[in-house]
Amino acid sequence: MSRRLRVVATLVLTGLAVVYLIWKVDLRQTLDVLADADPWWFLLAVAIMILTVIPMAERWRRLLRSQGMHERLPWLTRAYLVSYTAGQILPTAIGGDAVRILETSRRHPARLGAISAIVLLERALGGAATVLLGAFGFLLAIGRYDVGAYLWIEGAFVFGTILLGFLFFARSARPLLRLTAPLLRPLKLERPLRALYDGVHAFRDRPWLLIALFLFTLAIQAVRILAIWATARAVGIELSPRLYFVMGPLFFLVLLVPFTLNGFAVREAFFVSFLGNVGVGADQAFAAGFLFFLVTVAMALPGGAILLWEGLRGRPRARHA
Repeated sequence: MSRRLRVVATLVLTGLAVVYLIWKVDLRQTLDVLADADPWWFLLAVAIMILTVIPMAERWRRLLRSQGMHERLPWLTRAYLVSYTAGQILPTAIGGDAVRILETSRRHPARLGAISAIVLLERALGGAATVLLGAFGFLLAIGRYDVGAYLWIEGAFVFGTILLGFLFFARSARPLLRLTAPLLRPLKLERPLRALYDGVHAFRDRPWLLIALFLFTLAIQAVRILAIWATARAVGIELSPRLYFVMGPLFFLVLLVPFTLNGFAVREAFFVSFLGNVGVGADQAFAAGFLFFLVTVAMALPGGAILLWEGLRGRPRARHA
C-alpha cells in the first residue's frame, strides 16, 4: 500500500471516529467521570499489562531458540518494552513488531526471514488465543448480553483464524496458495510473503512446541483481557468480567488496524459503541477508553526510560551470532 493511500485511510478512519465521539459524548460529563476515577483499579490495569510482558518475552525466547537463535530473557523483555514505546509513534502494534524484528536481526545477521516469521507466528499465536477466548465469551454471552452484531463478528474471526491456520500449516493448501502468485507478483509481495510462509511453515514439524506455546499464550491473553475490565471498573462500570472476554478480542484486533496512530479516537469509539450495547453511558464508556489509552502510555514509559539510559551511556554494540 502506498504511503499516500495509508495517510488518506488514516485520516478518514480517525475522522469518522472523532465525528462519532462528538455525536455521542458530553465532554464535561466525561471529565467529571475521569476526575472521580479510582486510581487503584487503573494501577492494577497498568500492572497487568506490564508484568505480562515477561511471559510474552519467554514465549519469544523459546521460538527463537527452536530456530537456533539463543537470547537471554532480560534482553528480550527490554526489546518488548522498547517496542511498546515505538508503538506510541508508529502505526499500532505493527510498528512495535518492526522494531523487534530490526533489533533482533542486528544481533543475528542473515536471519531476517526467520526472525520475521517468528514475530509473525508469535503475533498469530496471540491472535488465535485471543479469538479462542472470544469464542468462549461468545458462548457465555448468548442470552445474557445483547451486543448485537459484535457476537457474529467474533464468530467470523473464529472462522478466519481456523482458515488461516489451515493455509499456513496444511500441506494440501499449497496448491491453493500457488494460485495467488500471479496476483502478488506485480505488487512485489510474492517473495517476502513466500519467505514468511516458509519461516512459519518450518514450525509444522514442531507441533508440541506450538501447542504448548498456544496454551501458554491463552493464559497470558486471559490475564491481559482483565486489564480492560480493571480499566472499566476504575470509572465505575460494574459489569461481569465474562463480558470482556467478548469485548477484549475484538478490541485487541481493532488496535492492530494499520490505519491509526496508536488507536487514537478509534479505541474510544469502540468502547462507546460496544459498551453502549449493554447499557453503559457514552461518557463512562469514553472515559474507560481514554483510561486504557493512558495504560498504553504507561506501558511505553519503561521502554522510553531504557532508550534514554542507553542513549546516555552509549548504545551497546549488537552481538553478532
